[in-house]
Amino acid sequence: MERYFQRKSLNLPSNNLGSSNPPSNHLSSSNPPSNNPASSNPPSNNPASSNQPSNNPPTKLDEILANLPADPGLRPPMTYYNPNFREQIRSAYLQKGPCQPKSQNDMPQTLMGESNRRFLVKWFDSFVWLEYSKEKDAAFCLHCYIFKCDFDKQGKVGSDVFTEKGFKNWRKGPENFRDHVGQVGSLHNKATQHCLPFRGHDESETSSNKDNYLELLQFLADHDEKVRAVVFENAPGNLKYIAPNIQKELVNSCAIETIDAIIRDIDDAFFSILVDESRDVSIREQMAVVLRYVNKKGQVIERFVGVQYVSDTTSSKLKEAIEQLISSTNLSMSRLRGQGYDGASNMRAVAKGNENIATFFTTASSVVNIIGASCKRRDALREQQQKDIMKALEIDDLETGQGLNQETTLKRPCDTRWNSHYDTLLSINTMFHPVVKVLEWIVDDVNQDNLGEANRLLKEIQTFDFVFHLYLMRFILGITNDLSKALQKKDQDIVNAMMLVQRCKQKLQSMRDDDFDDLLGKVSIFCGNNDIDVPNMDDLFVP
Repeated sequence: MERYFQRKSLNLPSNNLGSSNPPSNHLSSSNPPSNNPASSNPPSNNPASSNQPSNNPPTKLDEILANLPADPGLRPPMTYYNPNFREQIRSAYLQKGPCQPKSQNDMPQTLMGESNRRFLVKWFDSFVWLEYSKEKDAAFCLHCYIFKCDFDKQGKVGSDVFTEKGFKNWRKGPENFRDHVGQVGSLHNKATQHCLPFRGHDESETSSNKDNYLELLQFLADHDEKVRAVVFENAPGNLKYIAPNIQKELVNSCAIETIDAIIRDIDDAFFSILVDESRDVSIREQMAVVLRYVNKKGQVIERFVGVQYVSDTTSSKLKEAIEQLISSTNLSMSRLRGQGYDGASNMRAVAKGNENIATFFTTASSVVNIIGASCKRRDALREQQQKDIMKALEIDDLETGQGLNQETTLKRPCDTRWNSHYDTLLSINTMFHPVVKVLEWIVDDVNQDNLGEANRLLKEIQTFDFVFHLYLMRFILGITNDLSKALQKKDQDIVNAMMLVQRCKQKLQSMRDDDFDDLLGKVSIFCGNNDIDVPNMDDLFVP
C-alpha cells in the first residue's frame, strides 16, 4: 500500500510538484524538521524512481514520505508541508493508521493528585482515531492532525491539544475523549467525515485525491493483474464501472449484503424496532429504523437497517412504512416483540390541529429567535435580568439560596425533541419582563433590524391569551417531561414504566377536573404583575 501511494505521487503533473526551483519558504526543497533521529535522509526504496525524467526529480516528495514520523509527538503541523504535497502525506498517514502501541509497559505512570495514572491501551478499542506518543507520553487525534487545517484556516477554532501539544489528563481519559469528539458538527467530526468520502470533487486522471472508490479500485488494479486487465484504460469505453450511477448501484448491493448478514444473525429470534425521524438537508421527512435483538451468544445487538421515506409521520403512515421495510428484509412481523418511537412529529401534528396552540408556539419561537439574533440583544437581556434581580432583592421579593437566580438566557427548542419546548417556556416565563424590555428597546431604536416583527411580538406576548397558553403548556409539558426523563433511565423496568404512564394520565385528568381554577388564578396574578388586561370570566362569550 505504501509503495502504491509513493508510486502514485510521483506520477503527478509537474504543476503539482512545483518547478525545478520551488520557493524556499515551503517544504518543496527540504524535509520538515523532526526530532526523530531516524529521519536523516535514507535512500528511497521506490522502484519507480529511476524511471522519472530528470527535470522532475522524485527525491523531494519521496524523501518526505519515507521519513514521515510515526510518533505523533514528533510530527510537524500539517500546515508546515508544501500544499502540493499534503494530499500524498495525508494518504500515507491514513494508510499507516494511527500510532497505537500495544504494550501497556510502554506507558509510564504519572502522579496525578494522590494516585499514579497512565494511558490505557484498552482505550484504543473505543476510539479508533486515538494515538499515543511515547516521546511526549500524551494522546493525539490522527483525524484532526490530518484535516483540521482544512476547516480552521486561521488557526482560531478549537484547541491544539490533540494535534500539537498532546493530551495528558489520564484521570478522566474516556470522558475527555468523548468531549473532544463533540456533537455532530464539531471540528473532529468534520475531520473524520473528510477521511471517509466516497466520491471525489475531482475524479480526473490527473487528480491527486479521487477519494475512496477510485483510489481503492486503483489499489486493486496495482496489486491484482486480473483486476488491472479489466478496469480503467483496459476496460471498454462503455464498461468501466466508474460512472456515478454505477457507484451507487454497487453501494446498494453492499447494503443488501450487509442487511442479509444482519438477518442471518437474527435467525428466527425475537426482535424489536427503534424508529426515529431523520430529516435530510432538504427537510424531507424520513424514518430511520434500527433492529434490536439478542444474538446466539446472548449479546444485545442494535443494527441500523435503513432510512425509509415517509410522506407523513402519522401512525398509519409509519405503520405502512415499517411493514414495507420489514417485508423487504424477509423478517416476520410475528417475531416483533417491541417498538420504540420518538413521536416529535406526531406532537407537532397535534399542535397543528389546534390553531391557538400552533400560533402560541410560533410566537414563542419567534421571540427566542429575534432576541437571540445578535450578541447585543442577548447582552441587553442579561443586563435587564440583573436589574430585575437586584430590584427584587432590595424589596425582599425574591427567594435566595444556593443555585437560585443564576444568569440564564432564552433556550431554543429542538425540532425533533418536543420536550425541549418545556425549557423554552420556562425561560420565557422566568424572563418575561426582561424580554418585554428588550423588545421595546428594539422597537424604539430605529437602527435595529426586524422593527415590525419586534413590534408585533411585543403586542402578542402582552395578551391574556399568550400568558394563558404559556402556563397551560408549561404545566402539561412539565408532567410529560418528568415521565420522559423517568423512562430514559437505564434501570427502568416495564412494570414501573406502566405505572409511571398511568400516573401521568391521572395528573392530566386531575388538572382537567380540579386544577383548572388554580391555573387560571396563577395566570391572573402573572398578568396583574405585568400590567396585562385580564378579561372578566363572567362576561358573555362571543366567538
